[in-house]
Amino acid sequence: MKEEEVNRCQIQEWYPKFKSVSIKTLIHQLPESFIQYLLDDSGPFLLPDSVLNEDALPNRIHNPNEEEDFEVSEGSDDEAEEGSPPPSFPELELKIKESIESLGGAIFPKLNWSAPKDSAWISTAGTLRCTSFSEIALLFRASDSLVHDLCHAYDSCDDKSLTRPQNFFLALRKWYPSLQPDMEFRCFIRDQKLIGISQREVTTFYPLLLEKKNDLLLMILAFFNNHVRAKFESENYTFDVYITRDERVKVVDFNPWGAFTLPLLFTWDELEHIHNEGNDVEFRIVEDHCAVRPGLKTAVPFDYLDTSAGSGWDQFLRNADEELSRQSMEAGA
Repeated sequence: MKEEEVNRCQIQEWYPKFKSVSIKTLIHQLPESFIQYLLDDSGPFLLPDSVLNEDALPNRIHNPNEEEDFEVSEGSDDEAEEGSPPPSFPELELKIKESIESLGGAIFPKLNWSAPKDSAWISTAGTLRCTSFSEIALLFRASDSLVHDLCHAYDSCDDKSLTRPQNFFLALRKWYPSLQPDMEFRCFIRDQKLIGISQREVTTFYPLLLEKKNDLLLMILAFFNNHVRAKFESENYTFDVYITRDERVKVVDFNPWGAFTLPLLFTWDELEHIHNEGNDVEFRIVEDHCAVRPGLKTAVPFDYLDTSAGSGWDQFLRNADEELSRQSMEAGA
């Protein structure tokens, strides 16, 4: 893999060429001060101070009975110690607010290559839907996957000379509440030939895909030949598409071949074999409940997928059982 192949997959590079067949997006160059804020892990988890007074988290409900727990005696060390003030990016915040409003009031954010899917669990809605700069900052600050963009984008390049891109960009993509995850697919291109297609959301079985598989294959193949093959310069890459209810195909993303890109229902060795054999396009979907692959690139921390003793889910279920027992006892009293 070459650096130029990785660079072509940055959204600010490919979106202008595919704007007419993609999701409506507005792109802002990020100031270096905001990038350093994302990288700084030396202090507490602070969200930027909002000049628009918009909070990414719901306000704490005021409970006078708890006030005594937070009283500090005069002259104590805690009184004298003051933390660093939160950062503020007023110019960036105002520009983003204007863009969000022009996109209908809600967006999902993306850095040069990646979206903060792994931190969706921390938002109040449990999704990537954002209506303010503060919500974007919360998702970005809590995301581990964005560290790839910030520090490791070129690690798999044979001609690596860069540790990071010169500039970072924030893509604001219009939020469509009607989007269905079963209609997103990843396409694998080898030597400028479409060799494989995989269902993008592999943690769920969608019976409808079995019925429409052949029609979907023809739509995606025609879209690749008519709109992608001649425009995207790399020979080897992947791209994600979404098929709307009225059967229009939209480009969602581009990614390099191999490295950090997930092959989903394939393995990279299988894709190489398909290419070497010169076979027709292989289209893979989850064909029954037994073929589901739980936990693959999910939007919750991995610890919450582990149900063994001491895991996050184990502790959560224990707490839930205790709370249920307590409420049952109170109801019977």
